Amino acid sequence: MRKIAIVGAGQAGLQLGLGLLDRGYEVTMLSNRIPDDIRTGRVMSSQCMFDAALQTERDLGLNFWEDVCPPIEGISFAVPAPDGGGKAIEFDARLDGYAQSVDQRVKYPIWMEELERRGGRIEIRDAGLDAIEELAAGHDLVLVAAGKGEVTQLFERVPERSPYDRPQRALALSYVTGMTPREPFSAVCFNLIPTVGEYFVFPALTTTGPCEIMVFEGIPDGPMDCWADVTTPEQHLERSLWILNTFLPWEAERCRDVALTDGNGILAGRFPPTVREPVGTLPSGRPVLGVADAVVLNDPITGQGSNNAAKCAAVYLASILERGEHAFDAEWMHATFDRYWDYAQWVTQWTNMLLAPPPPHVLKILGTAQAAPAVAHAFVNGFDNPPDYFPWFADPDEADRFLEANAPAPA
Repeated sequence: MRKIAIVGAGQAGLQLGLGLLDRGYEVTMLSNRIPDDIRTGRVMSSQCMFDAALQTERDLGLNFWEDVCPPIEGISFAVPAPDGGGKAIEFDARLDGYAQSVDQRVKYPIWMEELERRGGRIEIRDAGLDAIEELAAGHDLVLVAAGKGEVTQLFERVPERSPYDRPQRALALSYVTGMTPREPFSAVCFNLIPTVGEYFVFPALTTTGPCEIMVFEGIPDGPMDCWADVTTPEQHLERSLWILNTFLPWEAERCRDVALTDGNGILAGRFPPTVREPVGTLPSGRPVLGVADAVVLNDPITGQGSNNAAKCAAVYLASILERGEHAFDAEWMHATFDRYWDYAQWVTQWTNMLLAPPPPHVLKILGTAQAAPAVAHAFVNGFDNPPDYFPWFADPDEADRFLEANAPAPA
């Protein structure tokens, strides 16, 4: 029985560990928190997962909340008019397969308990270099799926894949109840406010039941970069509503009766999007392989974090199984990451594009989507598989060809 250690009990680490246990591998996982600490702690993410990522959970029998989590049936997109008198751009479309968001405070404790039930072992300790050295000495492979702390220093930043060296958005989350449901179908409501930032809201399942997650992405030093002086949950919700009343009155209208799901249903912070070398070398010389956010960390503006983690876990699981009894050496590690990067590079490029002011051809795509259902459908469903955006989202000539093929002929 081959022994594999995973550092980090998040989406990628737990999903991969559970998949390996089902195939007869011995799995040891490092976590710095016990399940009850996660259940009662602060929210960690907005984690909207689209159909292809959800399928990786279904394939392993881990979709425990599919029948109780509210479905997200589509995506709507809006840009306020410059004079504040309505919307300059507005369209929506249904997803081909629904999305869902399960609070990680709900998901991770159950998955951790499931991992132990299936025969895995969880060690509760900080993932310092000494701890990872111990794991490497006693396991055939060490995977680092923790995106924070000392362990990330093992993986060097790749400048040519990381165009930003500082945070591009001030981020905040508010988990709320009492919001007026969107009609005629549930959706991620994506609002882009030029020179200010972005606001997303969508249904989810949290520790107290169904809710809505409000996601704020403020351009640094702009009016939505406004969380530094917030010290209480009540102030956090008040600031959230101020943003909507100031910039998005149609979203504020849905929030007349909202309340926080719980005192820990808030989050604020910022980080620079970063791509790192996939293989780290321990002081002993042993190699370790980075997973998901540990080596490809994108801004949440495109909602791809948990989707990337799930898809990375699926790629790594397949690669490990195919390796059989051969050594998990550095060459294999690089090849395994390259399989994931074949997908993740497009997510990274698309996400970084949305952090910049939209170029004319992107504005043309978004404007055309208002009157062209095929264009709206392609934009919306690209969130499930971002490589589908290329080349037409990145190249003006390809954008013109795409619109010519998908926009209705003039009357």
